[in-house]
Amino acid sequence: MWKNYFTVAWRNLLKNKLYSLVNIAGLATGMAVAMIIGLWIYDEVSANRQFKNYNELYQVMMHQTFDESRGTQQAVPFPIGDELKAKFPDFKAVAMCDWGSERSLVYGEKKINRSGHFIGEEAVGMFSLKILEGDRNPLHDPYSIVLTEETARVLFGNENPIGKAIKLDNSTMLKVTAVVEKQPKNSSLSFDYLVPFQLQELIYSWVRQFHKTNWGNNSWEAYVQLNDNVTADAVNRKVKDVVISHFTDENTLKHIKPEILLHPMSKWRLYSDFDNGINTGGFIKYVRMFGILGFIVLLIACINFMNLSTARSEKRAKEVGVRKAVGSGRKQLISQFLGESLLISGIAFLLALLIVFVSLPYFNRLTDKDMSLQVASPLFWLVMLAFTALTGLLAGSYPAFYLSSFNPVRVLKGHLQAGKSSSLPRKILVVVQFASSIVLMIGTIVVNRQIQYGKNQPIGFNNKGLISVYWSDDIAKNRDVIENELLRTDAVISVTQSNSPPSEIYSNNNGWEWKGSTPVEKASIFSTITTTYDYTKTLGIKLIAGRDFGRDFADSNGVILNQAAVKRMRLKNPVGEVLKWNNKPMVVLGVIPDIQMESPYRPISPLTIIFSKGWVGCLDIRINPNMPVSKAISLIKPIFDKYNPAYPFEYHFADEEYAKKFNYEELVGNLAGIVAVLAIFISCLGLFGLASFTAEQRVKEIGVRKVLGASVFNLWQLLSKDFVLLVLISCTIASPIAWYYMTQWLKTYPNKTTIGVGVFAAVALVAMLITLITVSFQAVKAAMANPVKSLRTE
Repeated sequence: MWKNYFTVAWRNLLKNKLYSLVNIAGLATGMAVAMIIGLWIYDEVSANRQFKNYNELYQVMMHQTFDESRGTQQAVPFPIGDELKAKFPDFKAVAMCDWGSERSLVYGEKKINRSGHFIGEEAVGMFSLKILEGDRNPLHDPYSIVLTEETARVLFGNENPIGKAIKLDNSTMLKVTAVVEKQPKNSSLSFDYLVPFQLQELIYSWVRQFHKTNWGNNSWEAYVQLNDNVTADAVNRKVKDVVISHFTDENTLKHIKPEILLHPMSKWRLYSDFDNGINTGGFIKYVRMFGILGFIVLLIACINFMNLSTARSEKRAKEVGVRKAVGSGRKQLISQFLGESLLISGIAFLLALLIVFVSLPYFNRLTDKDMSLQVASPLFWLVMLAFTALTGLLAGSYPAFYLSSFNPVRVLKGHLQAGKSSSLPRKILVVVQFASSIVLMIGTIVVNRQIQYGKNQPIGFNNKGLISVYWSDDIAKNRDVIENELLRTDAVISVTQSNSPPSEIYSNNNGWEWKGSTPVEKASIFSTITTTYDYTKTLGIKLIAGRDFGRDFADSNGVILNQAAVKRMRLKNPVGEVLKWNNKPMVVLGVIPDIQMESPYRPISPLTIIFSKGWVGCLDIRINPNMPVSKAISLIKPIFDKYNPAYPFEYHFADEEYAKKFNYEELVGNLAGIVAVLAIFISCLGLFGLASFTAEQRVKEIGVRKVLGASVFNLWQLLSKDFVLLVLISCTIASPIAWYYMTQWLKTYPNKTTIGVGVFAAVALVAMLITLITVSFQAVKAAMANPVKSLRTE
């Protein structure tokens, strides 16, 4: 029986080549989209699963209240690690960690910059890092270093790296104690090297002097592993007051109220957002969104199958009648038609697999991932088999039940009438199909409008032709010489030093007081930039009032404010006002506009710019605009090679770094755009097939109308109007749905674009044009056919 079903199904496919091609192509495209999105979702939800202690690892985070709003941060004080180890037996392991940075690694004549961390020695066991060779406890010696296999190969080639000496930052000799496997791209712990956390105290005097016992500075991260049979809730209650217990001042106790919490590894990647101290989600919203999009595209493809199968019901009606007349039951017919859909689904799956294989490298570049088809895994094929079967059953369910319901007596007497009632389900499915596609089109446009809105926001300074070179001990020792030599070249017109590059703000501080400020306002957070001379000149910031820091003045107690800070402090004539910062008098020297250095979708925060030669971390260099950038770089590079010889000359363009702030939004926009285009493509395949069938079904009617004088335009209009009406209904249904969901999405952005009527009108127009183009080919072909051929049998 099943052999007979397969034979009939295969003959039907070969007999109706156009119908088969449209069905298989549409279903394969939908399956390919669903598979790629499924791989992406799996990569996201499986992040950090490679760690054996996945369910026991937590990050120590902290709530604090500023401006009467509860904020949550990953940054914690330096001494918290020792306190958690000493006083709380609930922890199996505790590891402090810095934020990570690029540092110079030198071996012989080879020098490279790589990213890594100062991290506690227990981290190797906590994170179950796979040690390929070397010591099992490789960070116990404070002067040790752990390398990834890739970094070791770059530095040592085929040499055995264990025991070799590497110079870190051209100042500290470290011994390679282990080589570990590189972490996957979706890991929260990413590094090229690791060095012991305690090394900071030994080589940096500022750590010993300002941070070792400082509970008020939050500049580190902390990770813990819980003991067995210990719950996070119970430990949270014990440790929540660890930080506040070290403060006695009323402002911290009453207003800031720092409170520790443990954030589980299972939520690090997808649930990282907090609002007023409550975990509100995070990147999971995009995972859910694209999961829904993948399902919608697959559903659109399945609707194609349903529509084309039921549209051709008259072609199969006599077959159903004969089978029922000779004894086939409805269950057997349902099995037959479901078997046909499973066959088509299987063929479509093979084509989808080819599409995924070809497109996956591009998709990996787009999303910065390293995904692959796990074709060697039996589980992969089991999942794919289930996916193909479910798709086939979903696509074939309605046609199977519809075709098997025909009355054999009426069918064999020729009384089967495919009237309005029989076409109504198809029309509903077309409306659902196009409404889904239109929602995707509107969503894509809104996402891209939001991206452009952010890009078009004024940033308040000129980030073109501005580069930053990050600090090193050699640059620190030679800073003045480097500045002077840079300025003597024609390549540079201005140089300044700052604690953060122009595309970022690394520091935020409270403790500011002004005339009329309250104790609550003393807890207000102000962004902080520390700099030397010529900061506004180098960045191209135009002062609104006052002046920049000057070499002819003693400006160590000076401060420059942005407009948001002036507004926050309610200063009417800010220049010359005396403020206090942690009880130190500070004089307002100048006011600058609100410069955008952080997210363009967030309100610009109040900013204080303070003069400091000790608290800086990079050189900001303004390149001569009248010189080609490549030539300017060629003149700048020898200066850094001379005074910073242990480091490869690396620089960062401010405009390129700023552009990276749009990465997530652009990723969402690109993915949504691709999905929308493919959804429209699949819908058009379905329309093309339906238009072809409609023209075939009405061929005699068209012949009669043409003989009676109907023009090609009249016939084109006759065949197209039904499809145009369905698309208009789809637009009417889709527009309010898209408006609601995109309005909700935009609410997550304080600074956002608007959704105008023009968006919906443009999408409706595009949908109409696509429909007319798709249908017109078959409509015009049918209208121009010779009526003699269609009527000669009459």
